[in-house]
Amino acid sequence: MNKLEEEKGRIVADIDKKSAQDKKKDDLIGKDRYGGSGGKHLEYDYKIYYGPEDLGDIYQYYKEKLGDPGQFPFTRGPYKTMYRDKIWTMRQYAGFGTARETNERFKFLLKQGNTGLSVAFDLPTQMGYDSDDEVALPEVGKVGVAVDNVEDMMEIFDGIPIDKISVSFTINATAPQIMALYLIVAKKKGIPFDKITGTLQNDILKEIIARGTWIYPVEPSVKLACDVIEFCSKYVPRFNPISVCGYHIREAGSTASQEVAFAFENAKVYINEVLSRGLDPDSFLGRVTFFFCTYHNLFEEVAKYRTARRMWAHISKEFGVKDEKNMAMKFAVACGGASLTRAEPLLNISRITLGALATVLGGGQSIFTEAYDEAYSIPTEHSTKIALRVQQILAFETDIPEVADPLGGSFFIEKLTDQIEEKIKAEMKRIEEYGGMIKAIKDGFVQSIILNEAYKQQMMIEKGLKKVIGVNIFCDDDKDGQKFEIFRPREAHEKAKKLSEFKSKRDMRKIQKLLDNISRAAEKNENVMPYLIEALEEGATLGETTEALKKVYGYFEEPIVL
Repeated sequence: MNKLEEEKGRIVADIDKKSAQDKKKDDLIGKDRYGGSGGKHLEYDYKIYYGPEDLGDIYQYYKEKLGDPGQFPFTRGPYKTMYRDKIWTMRQYAGFGTARETNERFKFLLKQGNTGLSVAFDLPTQMGYDSDDEVALPEVGKVGVAVDNVEDMMEIFDGIPIDKISVSFTINATAPQIMALYLIVAKKKGIPFDKITGTLQNDILKEIIARGTWIYPVEPSVKLACDVIEFCSKYVPRFNPISVCGYHIREAGSTASQEVAFAFENAKVYINEVLSRGLDPDSFLGRVTFFFCTYHNLFEEVAKYRTARRMWAHISKEFGVKDEKNMAMKFAVACGGASLTRAEPLLNISRITLGALATVLGGGQSIFTEAYDEAYSIPTEHSTKIALRVQQILAFETDIPEVADPLGGSFFIEKLTDQIEEKIKAEMKRIEEYGGMIKAIKDGFVQSIILNEAYKQQMMIEKGLKKVIGVNIFCDDDKDGQKFEIFRPREAHEKAKKLSEFKSKRDMRKIQKLLDNISRAAEKNENVMPYLIEALEEGATLGETTEALKKVYGYFEEPIVL
């Protein structure tokens, strides 16, 4: 029996033991299969009620751990007035097929009241392949928009005032190229770099840990991410050059505490690299943002965000940040994700709503509510609009935004916030004692933690211990169900042909010289951003610039994870 089989056996045994304990406890108090709260397998053991004794000296507790909203350690929110002055950004994630189709969807969303844009890219773009590459062709435009060159980026933002609306880019391995292309668009539109706002995901470590769209080995990948951070701190000061992601870690199977812990450990890697370049922490750390996942365990999610802000404030101070406003953690979320089901998909609207509510109560800055049909395909305009309307109802039909941190002061919420903090610290210590996040990633250590947790969660669902409505409890016998429009890109070959024609009209000797400049900059350990901007502006493609970097950095070899 190998190590993986041994670990799976241990997990199953633990689940069976816990199930037997829960059944014995439920039998003692006469609960039936659907009664009470038994069988939820929460990460924390909730008491029936909480009181002052759970927190100790209330006034001292408030002074040390809470403070007012907008004040260190920002447990209660990064701003004093929170949503009363400015509602969170409603940033629906979109991008599919061609640049034209994506542009049309963005304009539709803006017309419906979307207040920020978020670009989804297809897999070839994420992995550094041009659309005319034979390897890429089956995936062109399938899960996001295909972007090969500056013409594509110009078409995506045609007629969209990018100096007046913030744009988020969910891109990592090719984040430097996408940032460069966006800056070229701003230049062509006559917009100064210091006027554009938005966020670049640019978190390659979580890709290696949990998602898979990596290209280069770990160290040069971190170097490239930090090239963007350094460049933006100097020339694009209002743009967030990185959004460190717990989201994908959670979606891959981690617990809520692991989600935050591993994101913080990743963030520390980037920050240490940027500091090693001599930058003042106050010049960039206030723009290091986060992206998390909100499921529908409402109290856990609220407490998670409150403790994350508190912990990040202290971490920022330890890095030498002097200005308190740069210690206030800002984060975006996506609500739903892996918690959404193919079975009875309209129920996902309730799951999404609970996630959005938890995020608002937890003080998030930007929300993407996923559509109820995402378990099937790229969302339709209809389902996307419903997802956006969930946020709009919370913002404009309820009194929830009127008070900052409305659950603050609840004995239960404060105790849960403290409990989650201890779990996050324990997970961070686990990584640090192993030798740090870089070593943990290279050895597959952190990946194995997430893999085993994912297996545990799936086994609990399959055994019926973790209840999922419509999947293993209260299942609908209607086999026909709802019919969905499955998105299938139709223009992949046309896109490849268009790109080939674009390439044929260029001065390739000039392009090759610019690509060689990128390679030399990488060899000399220079910041590659100016060279990428120059090459892409002159007509080089995303795939060509990726190959120029591959010549120097090589390719990441994924460890075997047990």
